[in-house]
Order: sequence, then structure tokens, then C-alpha cells
Amino acid sequence: RVVCSGFTMADTWSQLYLGAGLTVLSHPLMFVKVLIQVGHEPIAPVMGRNIFRRPVLQLPGLFTYAKHIVKIDGKRGLFKGLTPRLCAGAIGTLVHGRVLQVAAGSTSYQDMKENECTEMEKIGDEPSLQRVFDETMREMIARSTATIVTHPFHVITLRCMIQFIGRETKYSGIFSSVVTIYKEEGFLGFFAGLIPRLLGDMISLWLCNMLAYIINTYALEPPSQGSQIGELRSYSQAVTGFLASMLTYPFVLVSNLMAVNNCGLVGGLPPYAAVYTSWVDCWRQLSREGNLSRGNSLFFRKAPAGRIYAADQKRFV
Repeated sequence: RVVCSGFTMADTWSQLYLGAGLTVLSHPLMFVKVLIQVGHEPIAPVMGRNIFRRPVLQLPGLFTYAKHIVKIDGKRGLFKGLTPRLCAGAIGTLVHGRVLQVAAGSTSYQDMKENECTEMEKIGDEPSLQRVFDETMREMIARSTATIVTHPFHVITLRCMIQFIGRETKYSGIFSSVVTIYKEEGFLGFFAGLIPRLLGDMISLWLCNMLAYIINTYALEPPSQGSQIGELRSYSQAVTGFLASMLTYPFVLVSNLMAVNNCGLVGGLPPYAAVYTSWVDCWRQLSREGNLSRGNSLFFRKAPAGRIYAADQKRFV
């Protein structure tokens, strides 16, 4: 039997505080990742050995890259673009929760949770395919809405980050950045890179939930008293989520590159990036160059084969 406890707006506030804390802690990681995604390599590769003890030309990992940023801009330099990212997280959480309430036909957060619990008590612990489909559809609508609403903040965050490459100060605050984007690119500039981001999110969500359903239904037996099957089922969602994020990473990369492409910053212009005509053009060029996984790993990075490191440009050519 499913036991449900009371839910209040305190849960929403706890989500906001938790989300803000995780955002602050993970921001340096995202900063390094974005710089690698645009192709900025300020530290020359060195000869090392892989896990099989074979010699390989290695690139700096997360911590070495972060130390380089601290050396230039201090510890505060690791948090460029944090303010718009915090705004995106808070607004996204509120919008996501509100859309789920409307989709569930509830007037409040507490009513929505109580309705979910009542439905779970009727159905039982075994989720049906129809239930998984309905829940995934509601989650997709909520996520997509939150992504669309907060995407302008995401664009500003990325552009604040890549200013590190050219030492620019063009995007120095939320309001000034909004004015700059609107003057130079119009309203559509706030949604640069939105389409591949939405596609990646939706594909990842459906892959994750459907794979978890298949594993829980056909690979694992129904949980019995004292068995560990229930615990294994809780891990299946995390595992499938990881696999789905790996498969859809190219969408994340293309989205971020399109968000900063041709925006007047060094990191979004040649030689770092071509001026792409569309996100499909960006995908095709990255695919031809073998760069669709660039930035996917922050550890044990190796230099791309067949490319030469240009020390003056701090990138591979």
C-alpha cells in the first residue's frame, strides 16, 4: 500500500533552496565545460598514459582548468554568469510546478500531490504503460514550458561565461545584457539554441522513462517482502537517466554553441566557431570534424587526433 504524507508550499521553497545550492556548487563545473565546448584550450596538451598504460597526448582536466581560471580571475572568476543561472533555476522550478498543477487539474501544490497519491493507491506499485505515458507527457509539457520561459537567462549565462576567452565585458549584468541582445539580435536573440535544447530534453525524458519501464517490467521481477528488487528498481531510473543524457549530449553541445554563435564575442566568432546558418548546419559541421562529443568528459581528456594545437589561438586547428 502507498502511504502519502501531507504536502505544502514548504516543499516548493525547499526545492528552490536546494536547487540554488546545487547550482552554486556546480557552477564552476559548468563554466569549465562551456569553455571546452566552444573549443577554448588555454593549456597545451602534455604526454601522458591512459588506463592501459599507453602513451597519449592528454588535455587538462576539470581541476587543472579551474586552477587556470582562478590564476587569471581569482576564485570569483569561477562564478561568471551565476546570477542569471540562479534566476533561471528559480523561475524554472516555479513554472514547472505550476504547469504540473494545471496538467493534473489541481488548484494547489497540495491538491496535486494528494491526487497523485490517490491514483497510486488505486493502481498499486506496478506502473502501467498508460500511466508511464501520461506522466511522461505531463512532465514533458512542464519541462518544455519551463525551458522556454527561462531560455533567455540561459543565453545570458553562456555569453557571460565565454567572455573569459576574449576578456570582454559586453555582458556584465542581466538588464544590460537584455538590452544588448534586443538591440543587436531582436526578440529571437533571446531564444538562440532553443530548438536543439528542447529536442534533447524531450528525447532524454522519453528514453529515460521508457527504458526504466521496460527494465522494471521485464528485466526485474515484481518486488516481494524482504527482497531487494524494489531497491534495484529505484536505481534503474538513475542508470537510464545517465544513459539518456549520454545519448542526447550532442543536442546540449549544439544548443550551447548556437546560443553564443555570432554574438559579437571572441568565443562565438571565427576562428573559435564558424558562423552557422542554423543548428542543423552546426550539427553537420561538428559531425564532420568529429566534435559532437566535445566537452562531454571533464576527466582523462585526450587531444583530438589529426589536429594541431595552436598556442597563440589557444585551440586546436
